[in-house]
Amino acid sequence: MNIPTTVITGTTHGIGTVTARELARAGHRVLMLVRDPQAGERVKAEIKAQVQGAQLAVVQCDLANFESVRAAAAQVQQQADRIDCLINNAGIASMKAELSADGYEKVFATNHLGPFLLTELLRPGLQAGARIVNVASCAHLKGTLDLGQVSQPFSTRFRPQAVYAQSKLANVMHTFALSRRLAASGIAVNCLHPGVVRTNLLPRWVQVVKPLISHHMIDAERGARTTLYLALDPAAALLQGCYLDEFQQVQSASPIALDEALQEGLWTASQRWVAPARTT
Repeated sequence: MNIPTTVITGTTHGIGTVTARELARAGHRVLMLVRDPQAGERVKAEIKAQVQGAQLAVVQCDLANFESVRAAAAQVQQQADRIDCLINNAGIASMKAELSADGYEKVFATNHLGPFLLTELLRPGLQAGARIVNVASCAHLKGTLDLGQVSQPFSTRFRPQAVYAQSKLANVMHTFALSRRLAASGIAVNCLHPGVVRTNLLPRWVQVVKPLISHHMIDAERGARTTLYLALDPAAALLQGCYLDEFQQVQSASPIALDEALQEGLWTASQRWVAPARTT
């Protein structure tokens, strides 16, 4: 019997750890792509102690570094003939302006460009019945997208909330554009808002307002529910190009996210940005 294989990013804390554990419990072989391999091995050991027979492997992957993403994808392809589920879970927020290794704003590079490249590299291993799950956020509802500003990220004042919202908007738009391309393939592509998840890794600007929103916050166990629904539930295989909330309900994305022309503009620009640099 073929054991289903899931590739998931960002499993060293929060909903990523819960998702990896529950996928292993469901009988999946889980390839955990993490920036810190030592932390990944620690989580792997914790899950193995909790789930008898869990099959897990740790692959180093820094989503803010395209070379690292390519190396991780190559390693995944060596370890798995086919991928049944790809979960782009990892994400960051930052209070400071910083460039990625490839010269892009780091939050956008980590949250969108790295996952975009990883998805494209792993697409050949995804066959009919596979699922792609992108963990986005309701923050995308406040997001705007200026493709010129992405390529020149610090031409204006750095605003942490706006930068994060833009990256999450890109997640949703990527989902919709990809779902159109894969609509006839039998591969389900969807995205979600996991809820406002209680974690010690919340960015400082969220920590500041935490007392005001704490009654809306949920733990990682609940925060992983929609991801697991999209990855495992038979009913979710029928969804295509949808945005779901923390209650596993389909919701409408923002008007900007639904703009197909802007989706295609982002797709074309993302392809250009992640392309290997030409040498002369």
